[in-house]
Amino acid sequence: MDINDFRSLITVLGLLCFLGICYWAYSKHAKAGFDEAARLPLTDDDVPAAGGWQDKEGKANG
Repeated sequence: MDINDFRSLITVLGLLCFLGICYWAYSKHAKAGFDEAARLPLTDDDVPAAGGWQDKEGKANG
């Protein structure tokens, strides 16, 4: 087995890994997780609005 056979083997293994990841990413059972992750930027945060910060009692400071 020379270096070219090894390179060919690595290329084929890389292609199989890529195809496996594509299959997993487009499968129906992964869709729910991806839909939830896609909605994360649209969710409300618990960060108060601009204009200062609040202490533990909720009083605005600054």
